[in-house]
Amino acid sequence: MATPSPTRLSLAMERTGQWIFSPEIPTDVIVAVGEANFSLHKFILAAKSNSIRKVIMESEESDLTRIDLTNIPGGQEAFEKVVKFCYGVNFEITVHNVAPLHCAAVFLQMTDEYCDGNLAGRTEDFLSQVGVSTLHSAIAVLKSCRQLLPLATEINVVDRCVDVISSKACREMNFPSQSPPNWWTEELAVLDVNSFAKVIAAMKQRGARYLSVAGALITYTERALRELVRDHSGGGRGILSAHSGDSDSESRKSEQREVLQSIVPLFPAEKAAFPINFLCCLLRCAIYLRASTACKRELEKRVTEILEHVTVDDLLVLTFTYDGERLLDLDSVRRIISGFVEKEKSTTVFNAGANFNEHFSPSMQRVAKTIDAYLAEIAAYGELPISKFNGISILIPGGARKSDDDLYRAVDIYLKAHPNLDEIEKEKVCSVMDPLKLSYEARVHASKNKRLPLQIVLHALYYDQLHLRSGAAEDKEAGAAAVEKKQLQADVSLVRENEELRSELMKMKMYITDMQKNGNGTSSSGKETSAPAKRPTFLSSMSKKLSKLNPFKNGSKDTSHIDDAPVDLTKPRRRRFSIS
Repeated sequence: MATPSPTRLSLAMERTGQWIFSPEIPTDVIVAVGEANFSLHKFILAAKSNSIRKVIMESEESDLTRIDLTNIPGGQEAFEKVVKFCYGVNFEITVHNVAPLHCAAVFLQMTDEYCDGNLAGRTEDFLSQVGVSTLHSAIAVLKSCRQLLPLATEINVVDRCVDVISSKACREMNFPSQSPPNWWTEELAVLDVNSFAKVIAAMKQRGARYLSVAGALITYTERALRELVRDHSGGGRGILSAHSGDSDSESRKSEQREVLQSIVPLFPAEKAAFPINFLCCLLRCAIYLRASTACKRELEKRVTEILEHVTVDDLLVLTFTYDGERLLDLDSVRRIISGFVEKEKSTTVFNAGANFNEHFSPSMQRVAKTIDAYLAEIAAYGELPISKFNGISILIPGGARKSDDDLYRAVDIYLKAHPNLDEIEKEKVCSVMDPLKLSYEARVHASKNKRLPLQIVLHALYYDQLHLRSGAAEDKEAGAAAVEKKQLQADVSLVRENEELRSELMKMKMYITDMQKNGNGTSSSGKETSAPAKRPTFLSSMSKKLSKLNPFKNGSKDTSHIDDAPVDLTKPRRRRFSIS
């Protein structure tokens, strides 16, 4: 009879004592699983497990008293249920223990081929009928497979779960059965990163919409990196200093780095899949966790693609540490801006064939304004060197800025935050802006700004004087042109009024002529008699007076060309006009 170590009896060993069907039959073998020892009977184990039978039969010892099963899948808990099955003790199979039990049964060769109704057959039936019947159960089974690799993969448990999960997730994506519609993304978030990656890959193969896949990735990232990601604002909770020597902190950072480096390759190819604040937050995580260069470059590339939507706060997320006290990394910001400018240049030349230095898209102009505001925010930090400040400033083409007022504000803040700069250093800082592109108010401010180097102040005063002189000359020319145009319009109106008056006079003449003809036609038709001379009537006298007011000569005059041809404004000689 094999006796256990006298030092202590394991809890598993104490429990197995209650399963032996007859206390009169002593145990004859100890099965070691890790630190636990199980006192059992060889013939009971060999009756269900072909693997244990082979170990007993092939043993060189005549009386084998100890079997080591430390490598059994599922460890002590799984083997404890295997022993219960061998001794006929009832226990419950659930979605949480079916995968370890199935792997242990396969490992011990407890199949129906060796013994009818064996454990492997029972667990297989449960997997088919319950384990992969719903999304929740399949996720629970897949989650339990994490410690069962690679055997769980070899016996097809992992692939079956992944196939069911991806299928049901795609169905929920198109036809939600619960509220909110994206509830399934929370279910996937409990998986380890490797299992999650397999599910996402399977969903892509099934043609899942990229926005839905992106939503699942965002939910998973927020849960897996919740200490580093908070509302996409880049805030971190419980972030330890990068200089901390705590081994637990370094271990945690290593795990987070592996998660991040596994998530980024799963991103859909579409550039509009993720909001830019989420990408900026992830990039800051990659910088903080010291992720691989490939991981950081991929995130920088995705930020570059949609940089026109960036805000100052998004760029500040990349710049500062989690406590907001120190500058973290400006090289990533420089690479992002440089990549965006190159992309805009290629797009402009390819689409319009135009000179990039002369034609700037609205996106380029919007990014230029954002970058100037960003420079004003970081300029107040004393640890920012001139080289990095100027390096970011000169990335934006000068023509993309309609005005250098925002850039002047950033320069002024930088000079105020760095009061110990000498004259040459100040000139180097100010070299990034063009005084000619400052507004009048900015030039007035610059001319009185004692922080600026003398050369820049002189430039501001000089350009201001030029502006005033050119403005006065332009105002004088504009005033003369306005007077001339007004006089021309008045002359044209006078000609039209005279034409209308002449037309009215002609109508009056025709009316008088008709009246005279009607008066002669009513005389007696017998013989002609000499009629006394008629007294002048009111109409005839009126006609004669109006004829003296006619301003035209040589009769009627064609005025159809007045609108098109220039009007002769020379004063004609005074003559008397007559209608007759």
